[in-house]
Amino acid sequence: MFDCVSRRSILGGLGASIFIRRSDAEVVTATRTASLGAIADSNHLTFGAAAGPVIFTDPAYRDLYVTQTRIITTDIALKIGTLAPHPGPKRFESADRLLAFCNLNKIRMRGHCLIWNEWVPAWIKAMSAAERRKYFDAHIDEVVGRYAGRLQSWDIVNEPFWPGHHAPGGFRLGPWYDAFGGPGYIRRAFERAARADPHVKLVLNEAQTERDDALGLAVRAGMLKLVKQLKDSGVKLDVVGLEGHLQPRYPHDPARFREFLHQLASLGVDIYITEFDVRDDTFSNDIETRDSQVAAVAERFLTNALREPAVKALITWELADNYSFYLGLAKQRNPNTTRLPRPLPYDNRYHRKQLWFTLANALRENRR
Repeated sequence: MFDCVSRRSILGGLGASIFIRRSDAEVVTATRTASLGAIADSNHLTFGAAAGPVIFTDPAYRDLYVTQTRIITTDIALKIGTLAPHPGPKRFESADRLLAFCNLNKIRMRGHCLIWNEWVPAWIKAMSAAERRKYFDAHIDEVVGRYAGRLQSWDIVNEPFWPGHHAPGGFRLGPWYDAFGGPGYIRRAFERAARADPHVKLVLNEAQTERDDALGLAVRAGMLKLVKQLKDSGVKLDVVGLEGHLQPRYPHDPARFREFLHQLASLGVDIYITEFDVRDDTFSNDIETRDSQVAAVAERFLTNALREPAVKALITWELADNYSFYLGLAKQRNPNTTRLPRPLPYDNRYHRKQLWFTLANALRENRR
């Protein structure tokens, strides 16, 4: 158990256990009624979550977004596999509906993700390299142009690195990398998106940087080099997104990660934690114990990360356990499993869990 848990006691209530910092009991009173979005606002941060299509079929879940978030990331609505599953006109209905919901409730929206070497439809992969290059340019022009002036930020390139592919520089292979003969597609995507919408914040989004193993350290080194190259060449790059899918099975050194954040910030970018959750499959089967372990991992990470002034936003990947992508993974491994993942701040009945209170305390207390 992490040291941070020893500084807290646990009380039951409102369908969730509550961490209380003994020296600051008033935090509990405030967090019983406040939203994570409001708490973040008060400390010059932004809190939000990704939202999938279920937001329109589950009214109770939808209400969580209205009360808790200040920004929403499109989960799949703007991925190329959703927009263009087949040749022909793009399917913008889901993204347009989510944007209308955000506008109605005065919530900003982030586009995710414009270019990724994964989740590309087979019909695009079947194109020649020249056809793919032409489609790449047209896709960016059409999609970014359609939402120009209407989004807060865009994940322009998603997960450019994957050392396991053994490409030079550790880059992720795929149809866009292949079409342009290397990572030149990254700069091209940013430059083209900046022309299509000069005002939206442009984000380079990456995973695995929390890991202090060979893979995680390689991705960090690659990101630092890539961000510097893009900035030095005059590319508009406003934000680096670090996903924050915490995986306790891998080592994590808070001080070393903080130094990575500081190095990124020195390159002149803001930082968003863009897809936060805590994978719990290595934890106890006992739910109360597991929730405590999840909260402890989150606190250890956030207490450190949110102290970096360049970190401007914390965004979870969905809000409740029953809509986590980890649930799908668990069901794939064992369709009959009863040990369901609990990686998010709300349980499947939309009760706040220990993680909710940990997020609230981190957003409130661990700021410069």
